Amino acid sequence: MTKVAPAEVPAVNRPMVTLAVMTTTLMIVLDTTIANVALPHMQGTLNASQDQVTWILTSYIVASAIMTPLTGWLAARLGRKTLFLVCVAGFTIASALCGIATSIEEMVMFRLLQGVFGAPMLPMGQSILLDINPREKHGQAMALYGMGVMVGPILGPVLGGWLTETYDWRWCFYINVPVGIAAAAVIVLFIHGGKDAVPPKLDLVGFLMLSLGIGALQMMLDRGQGEDWFASAEIWFEMCLAVLGFWWFAIRTATTARPFVDRALFRDRNFVTACVLGFFLGVMLFSTLALLPPLMQRLMGYPALQTGMALAPRGIGTLFAMFIMGRVMGRIDARLVIAAGFTLNAVALWVMTHMALGQDDRLIVIGGALQGLGLGMVFVPLTTIVFATIPGHLRTDASSLFTLVRNIGSSVGISIIGAIQLNNIGAARSSLAEHIRPDNPLIGALGGPYNLDSQTGLALLNAEVNRQAAMIAYVDAFYLTGLLCLACVPLLLLVRSAKRQAAQKAEPAHAVME
Repeated sequence: MTKVAPAEVPAVNRPMVTLAVMTTTLMIVLDTTIANVALPHMQGTLNASQDQVTWILTSYIVASAIMTPLTGWLAARLGRKTLFLVCVAGFTIASALCGIATSIEEMVMFRLLQGVFGAPMLPMGQSILLDINPREKHGQAMALYGMGVMVGPILGPVLGGWLTETYDWRWCFYINVPVGIAAAAVIVLFIHGGKDAVPPKLDLVGFLMLSLGIGALQMMLDRGQGEDWFASAEIWFEMCLAVLGFWWFAIRTATTARPFVDRALFRDRNFVTACVLGFFLGVMLFSTLALLPPLMQRLMGYPALQTGMALAPRGIGTLFAMFIMGRVMGRIDARLVIAAGFTLNAVALWVMTHMALGQDDRLIVIGGALQGLGLGMVFVPLTTIVFATIPGHLRTDASSLFTLVRNIGSSVGISIIGAIQLNNIGAARSSLAEHIRPDNPLIGALGGPYNLDSQTGLALLNAEVNRQAAMIAYVDAFYLTGLLCLACVPLLLLVRSAKRQAAQKAEPAHAVME
């Protein structure tokens, strides 16, 4: 990027810029999950089928995934202030349109617009926070950013459920309007700067191939469970498109003179390793979030509000960890902190493997708090490592790619762990059903309503077997995710220590305005 002379650079109001970034970050992240709990209400109001209503989520996810990698090019062409303002305004208007939608077609189209305008705000916000803070305060900046990214998905279902029950599902979208207006005002007043003097050319083929791969993969992951995965021709078609898109994109990146994604990013070992770890961080964060609410509500009989209260310690643990990490980063080896965070996640998931039907929420609270601490310990040093060896002019591109990889990890985690859990229900049910025999003394000792000689008794026993099988499958899913956490620790050996990196000159805190 072309640098502006120091005398010409406007002073930065760091608190107000940080407020704008944090407000928009929380707004975007909340919107990825806030609408989930309102889907049944939307289905009735919009007169949509079960298959149609899932497109409300799919359209947002796919549009956001495709637009995220384009952030760096758009920021260079338009300037980060202009792009930020356009995205906030577009997202706010799209949110209002979602609130007044009267048909499923309108809702899907407006959610797609939300994804298009919302996608660039996360990577831009991350790179802006890094640019307005000196290198020694990057840990604190990423701790603030992480509070929005990590806590948002946890608060989303709780806030969405409360708004839907207290007011109407439309308020899940209307709530963005005043927040967006306030954020836009702060951007206009306190963020300065323009586009690059020589805007880069867009590698259109590379962008289209990456978009094809991302879009097809997200479609496959989002619709796979409902279409019975590879028993469906649609899923096979989407998988082939994803493989084709990513393969062509890789060849294009390796051979063209000006690729869509700068090859320098892929040559940075810290960045590549951090992206791999970020992928698994997304898997752990969202797969567990997707498993716990249905476990508590469907099997344990928790109401929505109590479910949210039981999950709240997870968010509290994350906030506490990030508060501490923001103050200790730079004093201790980031690799040790990340290793401790992944290990603590594994311990938390091991605690959850001891859950059983009929118990209180003690293990859920303890496991959630421990996992929140672990996630906070991983996110802050990991996002610091991502940019530790990346030149300043590549920060927006690096942030976009890191955000994209983490989001793909979230989609993969929800889909794959969810599919494994459902398949394990069938296996566990078959194993339990083998012991339901009249000659089994344990079955005879049940007595009461579980009478094998009556249809009612058989139905009750079948329902209980299904419940127990589902519980076993949930426990197996927690166990598998815990092993995945431990498997991430050896990857930290690939990360270079900050003490061994070449000394780099601190960049001006107001570089964001250039």
